[in-house]
Amino acid sequence: MLLPLLSTVLLLTAQDPLAPGGPAATSRLTLVESSPVETTLDAPDLPQTADVWRGMIDGAKRELLLSHFYASTAPASPLNDVIEAIEAAASRGVRVRFLLAERFRKTYPELAERFGRVEGIDVRFIDFGEVAGGVMHAKYMVVDGAQSFLGSPNFDFRAMDQIQELGAHLVDRSIAAGLSRVFEMDWALAGGEPVPAGGEALAPVSLQLAAEQAGPDGAAAVRATLACSPQGHLPGGIAWDLPLLLELIDSAKARLRVQVLTYDATGYGGGYYDRLESALRRAAARGVRVEMLVADWCKRKGCVDGLQSLASLDGIDVRFAVIPEASTGFVEFSRVAHAKLCVADERAAWIGSSNWEGSYFMTSRNVSLFLEGAGVGARLARWFDVTFQGEYAEPVVPGKSYEPRRRQ
Repeated sequence: MLLPLLSTVLLLTAQDPLAPGGPAATSRLTLVESSPVETTLDAPDLPQTADVWRGMIDGAKRELLLSHFYASTAPASPLNDVIEAIEAAASRGVRVRFLLAERFRKTYPELAERFGRVEGIDVRFIDFGEVAGGVMHAKYMVVDGAQSFLGSPNFDFRAMDQIQELGAHLVDRSIAAGLSRVFEMDWALAGGEPVPAGGEALAPVSLQLAAEQAGPDGAAAVRATLACSPQGHLPGGIAWDLPLLLELIDSAKARLRVQVLTYDATGYGGGYYDRLESALRRAAARGVRVEMLVADWCKRKGCVDGLQSLASLDGIDVRFAVIPEASTGFVEFSRVAHAKLCVADERAAWIGSSNWEGSYFMTSRNVSLFLEGAGVGARLARWFDVTFQGEYAEPVVPGKSYEPRRRQ
């Protein structure tokens, strides 16, 4: 049994987070995607990342918090409208703070420097190597303490229309408050300031799934829990996400769907990291059908060996997602499936920013959202199936030799 996630769902009403003092309204969840151009992966009922980000930022009145691995753009990208919206928000008096990983300060300096020159926008870089031995890898945004976004998309032009991504837009003050705690902790660490005192434990919240995504049965009640990594560097009241993810896997009774950019049980500290590996093997051993989709960036020594080992087991089906290059030509670090998703029996799910390697949970900053509800579980399962069962999927064959995919 998965606790506290898999408890009775009660759909609660609350004041509309976007209109304090206004009429009662239910907090809501909207699933969001990025679909690579010139593919068949676009889901008509899921809005695109750039559109959601732009809408959130355009509505900001007081405060905008952004935390990302890095920031990079290019001409003619949908991300440029988002960038201009951030600058416009600052010009109308919104306080904007942008937190980035020190790891990429020299690699992608232009956009951070551009933001730093705008009055009303503060930019900091955090060295999570000094903090915990990893990197700032989280991707999220909080607007006015009332709505938030988290998921797999980086603040990168490629993540808008050249990479498959998955995220969640949440209109809920509790989730926004939790992400704000994460942000304030890391903002203080980046500035060499005292870390804010912790708060009360963040309880699961009740949300309403967007009507167009609820499916024909109209099942829209969602129970959501926010968690993050790494252990030992968690804001007060925020749970560590790895134990909840393991409970989710262990709760599966019939079918488990997993999609990540990379999966590698040998990538943590040069040794074997068995927490996720063992959970997947336990699932298969008790008769659960395990389906795993990874990016073709995993066609490399070490990573592919572990995938082939899993694929050799009864009950585990592992496939590469292979997205062809666009007609406009090769673009480095693009045309890849970058989403992070796990669905157990179409009733509970995880969306996050972590790839499934030990360092993402043990030493790096990442954020996770755990969801329970028949409607959201079924919708995420269908989203996974489109790629896993579609034209871009290639089975991982035990014993086969693979050529590494060109990334740059």
